[in-house]
Amino acid sequence: MPAKESRILDINAEAAGVDIITLMGNAGLKLAEVLKNIYAGKRFLFVCGSGNNGGDGFAAAAQMAEEDVTVCLMGAASSIHSDASKHYFSNLGCPVIDFKNVSFDAYDVLVDCALGTGQAGNLRGPYLDYIALARSFKGPIVSADVPSGLGCEDSIRPDFTVTFHDIKNGMNADNSGDIIIADIGIPEIAINNVGPGDILRYPIPAPDSHKGINGRVLLIGGGPYYGAPAMSGLAALRVGADIVKIAVPEHIAQTVASFSPVLMIDPLGGKFLSSEHVLHLLNESKNYDAVLIGPGLGTDICTVEAVRDFISGCEVPLVIDADAISAIGTGFVANVPTVITPHKGEFIKLGGTGTFSEEDVRALAYSTGSVILLKGNTDIISDGVRTKKNTAGTPAMTGAGTGDVLAGVVAGLMSKGMTSFDAACLGAYICGKAGEYGFSEKSYGLIATDVIENIPTVLKNGLKE
Repeated sequence: MPAKESRILDINAEAAGVDIITLMGNAGLKLAEVLKNIYAGKRFLFVCGSGNNGGDGFAAAAQMAEEDVTVCLMGAASSIHSDASKHYFSNLGCPVIDFKNVSFDAYDVLVDCALGTGQAGNLRGPYLDYIALARSFKGPIVSADVPSGLGCEDSIRPDFTVTFHDIKNGMNADNSGDIIIADIGIPEIAINNVGPGDILRYPIPAPDSHKGINGRVLLIGGGPYYGAPAMSGLAALRVGADIVKIAVPEHIAQTVASFSPVLMIDPLGGKFLSSEHVLHLLNESKNYDAVLIGPGLGTDICTVEAVRDFISGCEVPLVIDADAISAIGTGFVANVPTVITPHKGEFIKLGGTGTFSEEDVRALAYSTGSVILLKGNTDIISDGVRTKKNTAGTPAMTGAGTGDVLAGVVAGLMSKGMTSFDAACLGAYICGKAGEYGFSEKSYGLIATDVIENIPTVLKNGLKE
């Protein structure tokens, strides 16, 4: 499990009603149980940093009143970060000493709680001194969650590690000793559902970014309908794509352009997408990071053939939505990273059995080699192996255009470099949450453009974490 996944789980668990103080207390309890079971009667030294890994140590030490326990702080008490860590530090009933004054020789067991999964880069200052002292320690070393410095040039080499919820990336017997996985009570909904923590997956632009580097989307749509491609394009821009070009039949090009001056338009000859446009669009797609095809296309037989030809030749990540889903039908197998966004009727046209269960979605995703985002009261997203659910949203999001918004958001996220599965999961959550914000103002008068307008608010609030 990567470090970011642990943070995502913490946030999602808190949203599900299990706060960080509870999770930290559970982690401390599990660590204390292991220590007492193996080393009862020994002299314990907990070396604790100022982050949540130190908080796990404080919580464990507070559970060991009957044992000989001392806590060693790597920094000043005022540097302890989180409220949860401060809470368990205030509950300590054992001696607390400063790292500058510690002698490891006075203890039998070293409990390593200095650095957790949030550590980045090589160690410096007192942490390097700590690693050196730990390597000369004669007794057993037990790490909490991960060995301090894991992945750096210098790290603790424990006898065993009590890791919380799941093994973290890079851990093995050589660098972590015997690994004990401890269940700390993360609720199933935080694991199986997309939640606010998943916004941490959003690709933050680099400070030196320039135009186009953070996502270019080519959107192919329109013909009988003009609102759908416009809303998809605006949604892709609102989720942070730098550039959106919309390829639409020329008779609606000016109307689509009138929705916003930031939309680029590629007018196509005729009133419908047809085979004569395919070669041009395939060449154009090579200049983009993701393609969304489908919104507002209609079902003219020439359009259906053009959709199939374009998708079979496309070499960049794809989002297939709306009428393009009907065009590909059953037996489709993706050639590139692909997200398909069907409602229940379109899901059956793709070859779904119609149970609309998680297993049904997973099977269709596997057979098509794509990510399926089945839209509904609860969205189900699967890549054929992993499956997530999204419950963010409101019953007011049944109006025309909300599916176009979702497709645009997913395409925008894919253009920014997210994997098809992560983009589908996060896109579903962002749209659902934007709908909730819109509903708080517009009630059942919510329309698709209200969802678009609230996408930046979802990002703003989520990225504060």
